[in-house]
Amino acid sequence: MAEAIDEHFVASVGELRPAARAGDADAAQVLALFDAQLQSRHLDLAARWLQAQGEGFYTIGSAGHEANAAVGLLTRVDDPALLHYRSGGFYAARASRHAAERPEAATTPVRDVLLGLSAAATDPISGGRHKVFGHPALHIVPQTSTIASHLPRAVGLAFALGNLADLAPERRWPEDAIVVTSLGDASVNHSTAQGALNAAAYLTHRRLDVPLLVVVEDNGLGISTRTPAGWMEESLRRLPGIQYVEAASPRPDRLLADVGSAVDRVRQLRRPVLLHLRTVRFLGHAGSDVELGYRTSTEIARDLELDPLLASAAYLVETGALTPDNVLDRYERTRAAVTHQAKSVIGERRLESRGEVVRPIHRPDTRPAPLRLPVAAVREGQLTLAQAINATLAELLEERPHALVLGEDVGVKGGVYGVTRGLRKRFGGRRVIDTLLDEQTILGTALGASLAGLLPIPEIQYLAYLHNAEDQLRGEAASLAFFSDGHYRNPMVVRIPGLSYQQGFGGHFHNDNSLAVLRDIPGLVVCVPSHPADARTLIRECVELAELEGRVCVVVEPIALYHSRDLYEPGDGAWTALHTAPGTPRGPRAHGDGTELLVATFGNGVPMSLRACRALGATVLDLRWLSPLPVDELAAYASGFRRVLVVDETRRSGGVGEGIVSALVERGYDGRIARVASADSYVPLGPASRTVLVSEEEIAEAARALVGATGG
Repeated sequence: MAEAIDEHFVASVGELRPAARAGDADAAQVLALFDAQLQSRHLDLAARWLQAQGEGFYTIGSAGHEANAAVGLLTRVDDPALLHYRSGGFYAARASRHAAERPEAATTPVRDVLLGLSAAATDPISGGRHKVFGHPALHIVPQTSTIASHLPRAVGLAFALGNLADLAPERRWPEDAIVVTSLGDASVNHSTAQGALNAAAYLTHRRLDVPLLVVVEDNGLGISTRTPAGWMEESLRRLPGIQYVEAASPRPDRLLADVGSAVDRVRQLRRPVLLHLRTVRFLGHAGSDVELGYRTSTEIARDLELDPLLASAAYLVETGALTPDNVLDRYERTRAAVTHQAKSVIGERRLESRGEVVRPIHRPDTRPAPLRLPVAAVREGQLTLAQAINATLAELLEERPHALVLGEDVGVKGGVYGVTRGLRKRFGGRRVIDTLLDEQTILGTALGASLAGLLPIPEIQYLAYLHNAEDQLRGEAASLAFFSDGHYRNPMVVRIPGLSYQQGFGGHFHNDNSLAVLRDIPGLVVCVPSHPADARTLIRECVELAELEGRVCVVVEPIALYHSRDLYEPGDGAWTALHTAPGTPRGPRAHGDGTELLVATFGNGVPMSLRACRALGATVLDLRWLSPLPVDELAAYASGFRRVLVVDETRRSGGVGEGIVSALVERGYDGRIARVASADSYVPLGPASRTVLVSEEEIAEAARALVGATGG
């Protein structure tokens, strides 16, 4: 089916009149711009054709946004770019620059994009998992780019390149590289974008280098919702510390001048610049979008006159660089080349198995058998959980000069609970960083720092504070390996104080007992150290997973156990350990050697179960790893017991206990299973919290019922 933009372009070029004056001195650059724009346009048309053949699966195109090719042309190939989904012109232009500079390593941009559109397993970008713009040779980091979720990472990368790059074992980008990121006008209104722009302004206010070019591509629409006239300019001009440059005209000489000015300012001043790029949107939001449902036919027809390809063609004809026939010949030759490639990708193999799909995020299960240790006897110099974490962080910062600890209050104050106390004084403010109060910025900074070759260890102050920034883990951190086919990863270890049972300091936001939001993120590794002997072991294992496998790991630290020393009696010191206490990194840890009952638990459930089941001949199995669950070890351990009690301090619905019980059943466990869990409720303030959380009395009662005991 013929598209209006295609027919209008051909007809309009036919009406152009050849120039009567000499050619333009910059014709070569404009021709390069035009060729990238043509490539992008015909790829959009090919996407519709492939869909009609049942061979294409993505139709969000770049038509009307081809002015962004100027950004791809005027930035360097080694300027890292994190782009949104209408970046076809940019991608084509950068690929052409790369081919000119390194012809022996040239990519095949047309075929690469088509392979992504058709979900082919040979797609060099995502391996057939999603259509994204990215390529390691072009330094374009793939982004799913929904609602500007990639902006915090872009700010973090610019901050890292501008201030911390010398800490990395090797510099991944040149010293004068800039970070390029783009988004649409509607996404500017999202809190993620506002938080990222605020962070960039905040860093600039502190006189830190932030070499960041933010390209806002303004087509006046967010799917069907109009952006009010003048709102973008007014909103973007008032950002403190961020220079504003407008590129309002698609005429290539003006476009290149405006874009070049923005790029030069970022590179020379090492400060963020916002490029307000005026665009237009053709072909609707996507293939299924019927624009006549919310726009008039007059509006749609009027936009055709704003076609950036037509502006480039008119300029080339006007300046004598091309004739109208030359333009149409170039246009049709590009169409023919793209169509030929589109036909050639039909029949390309697609991902066929679960193993193929999950390969970039799969964690091989090579864990050893569970470690069985009795509860340690008290010895001088033993540490609490908080002290063990502090000592481990200090050890990591000492032996890994590229490691960073960052978060709100982690530096000067040393954390709300003193867990990072003394680290800033010892290692300095460049490596123990107090951030602004914004969890999206904390995680985005860590994501950017990891791209720059650093090892970030960010802290989210409380588990409940994670939820407003959780997409930085779900949509950005954990997904990067998946959408880049493993070419890019985010090695990082996120620390999150959380869970419940704090005494004298309550309420939901400081006693959040929900871990479901973490456990259902593919590829994310989650562990919970409950005993001080586990802190060093588990955190170091997470660091190794990050460094060696590029994993994103989350360590959830039970706040209520931070400063515990005793288990059964005051002064017994049974909940402390030497910093060098022995441990095995992977798999669960067993406490005790009872044979009557196995209690499977984690976190606060471990000491609670040890106390509640002390007289019942029980072994308490601390799972330690909650995502993925150590299913094989759990099943092997349970096979030696006729009774298993699952103690789950998270909520009954969606809690960890559901996964534990399911794993036992699926592995064929045929003994008796019981479960105790907290209520499906937020945690209230004060003593009422005891009414919704699992108690030691509940654990003891359930254990006695399982073993048939009548007393304690």
